[in-house]
Amino acid sequence: MTEINAVPVDNYNGSPLVPTGNPMLAGVGPGSWANRADVPDRTFHGAAKIVPMRLDPTFTVAKGDPDPRGLPVYALDKAIAGTVLELWVDRSEPQVRYYEVQLTGSERRVMLPAGYVQWPNFGLWGNDRLLVRAITAAQFADVPAITRDDQITLLEEDKVMAYYAGGHLYATASRSEPLI
Repeated sequence: MTEINAVPVDNYNGSPLVPTGNPMLAGVGPGSWANRADVPDRTFHGAAKIVPMRLDPTFTVAKGDPDPRGLPVYALDKAIAGTVLELWVDRSEPQVRYYEVQLTGSERRVMLPAGYVQWPNFGLWGNDRLLVRAITAAQFADVPAITRDDQITLLEEDKVMAYYAGGHLYATASRSEPLI
């Protein structure tokens, strides 16, 4: 049986649940994930599907396109969360799926899904950066870790995505309040 990290708001059937502990790690609401297999997704030929670009020489940043490696990552609170170290690519659908981010003041590296990134100048006018509006800089420290530095599993992908998705509702107290 799966443990529910939430409590009902009231004592009636169907009452909404409020996450307990860190709501972005509670596994409920917008931060929920499926308990998928803890194995990497595979290409048709059996290789790990999502890998760092450094491991697959067939992937490069196109000549003339900006390379985000080395750029700072700014969070919701406009603080620098870290620096982009590597691009993780999808071998089946040639595109960047994740940015590997070295956290500021830490040895820790976390995965940042490409769908949560805004790149205001796309590297074209200098002074560029990546923006993440889902979570604060301090909250990057709790992004779920991956176990290997050469692949990501289906379960790890779900947990990382859920964390950032949960941030859209739970990153700040004002986000979880009604608009009216």
